[in-house]
Amino acid sequence: MKKILTDAEWKHKLTPEQYRVLREKETEAPFTGKLLYNKEKGMYVCRACGNTLFSSDTKFDAGCGWPSFWNPAENKNIIERVDKSHGMIRKEILCARCGGHLGHVFDDGPKPTGKRYCVNSAALGFIKSVSSHK
Repeated sequence: MKKILTDAEWKHKLTPEQYRVLREKETEAPFTGKLLYNKEKGMYVCRACGNTLFSSDTKFDAGCGWPSFWNPAENKNIIERVDKSHGMIRKEILCARCGGHLGHVFDDGPKPTGKRYCVNSAALGFIKSVSSHK
């Protein structure tokens, strides 16, 4: 189900940095995001709407300064669009539920997909896996 809010509602729901990234398509400074070095097992979700985006099982260290993944949790949860901003041609990735800007996808990732979903930490929430130890 699509999640559509007014600008005022997004500004109330998100921090200023999250709003700049998710709604205004800004990019956080490299190597500053809270989830860049996260090694815990779990799921990465859209910070704006909670849509499941990536599993920690597909996260890898690309050395680029942003959390990187080689595959989305479900292809239907991410939209790709051509981005011609800043004098470049790239593939922007957006949350399919709320339209929030996540980052970009590049064709220089590891096997098996060869993709690098380069995502702003400010666009992500993290839900840690619950251990099944008894």
